[in-house]
Amino acid sequence: MSLQKLDIYSLRNITKSTIEPSPEINLITGENGSGKSSLLEAIFILGRARSFRATNIKQVIQFKKTELIVSGQLKQQYGHTCHLGIQFNSNGCDIRINKEKGNKSDLAYSLPVLLIHPKSYLLIDGGPQMRREFLDWGVFNDEENFLLTWRRYKKILQQRNSLLKSKQTNQLNVWNTELVQYGTIVSEYRREYLKKLQPLFFEVCGYFLNFTNVELNYFAGWDDTENFIQILENDLQKDLRYGFTHNGPHRCDVSVMVDGRLAKNFVSRGQLKLLMLCLKLAQVKLMNTERNNSVCVLIDDLTAELDVSNKAKLIVYLSNLDCQVFISTTELSNFGDLSKLQNYKVFHVEHGDVCLVN
Repeated sequence: MSLQKLDIYSLRNITKSTIEPSPEINLITGENGSGKSSLLEAIFILGRARSFRATNIKQVIQFKKTELIVSGQLKQQYGHTCHLGIQFNSNGCDIRINKEKGNKSDLAYSLPVLLIHPKSYLLIDGGPQMRREFLDWGVFNDEENFLLTWRRYKKILQQRNSLLKSKQTNQLNVWNTELVQYGTIVSEYRREYLKKLQPLFFEVCGYFLNFTNVELNYFAGWDDTENFIQILENDLQKDLRYGFTHNGPHRCDVSVMVDGRLAKNFVSRGQLKLLMLCLKLAQVKLMNTERNNSVCVLIDDLTAELDVSNKAKLIVYLSNLDCQVFISTTELSNFGDLSKLQNYKVFHVEHGDVCLVN
């Protein structure tokens, strides 16, 4: 899968732009505030139906405009072509796939997008929410039944929490049974996915880092050496007091261990960024292998993420990863020696105008 054509209308400072990117490496240059991140944001919106820079999509629509549109033409397996489009306006979000009405899940399956940006190190150093999102995006693309099961679990959890807040304990047993049923399945999907990811993570770490022992530890969200239903019953008074469920897959977490220690507690800031990078690249590699559906990788502000030697190593690694990549930075020289790249394009962005350089 790769984007053959991208059209952007009224997104931040990009009034109208059309590009035909390389199926491999795309380098995006321009001064700060020129629109580089907006270009990456457009691709992210086309794949995820949301922005990575704003919680409210209205903030992304160009000033004095009433809507934004992003559309793309994808080259899929066996030469097939797929047309994607998304429009945001006062009426909400309209998603089209080959001119047919679609939803966010359809969009995400059609254009899997993985983002790396200056705050991505929080994947390891921050709270568990980012790690759950990282994990669940991987499971979503690896196990087709995951999304439906996770949605059912969240609906049951919402109902249980509502009962806890209103102190209606007479119905809790029924909801506990269903919570355990779907929660156990969700947790098993996640655990199996991490088993697949672990060896690839170790392999990528071997390329960027010299750690001898790196592993991923999984916490289900409850002590899974004990009976889940019994834990819910034991926690009843605490759950009633606070009005929410303390244990379950919604509290899941993943920890990165280096030489038996929690990585975020002792590795350097630079090593932390590299570990994050290794996690994400392992996820890309697994998806390319398992699903045969190439990921579109977006890297916003390369200079902020890596030093010179690791930037060069990353460019080489990405060029051999069989996926489409978009990388932004202020100066072309920040990408280092490009002579080994076989198929790449350079785009320059200035005041929201995007033009092909090579």
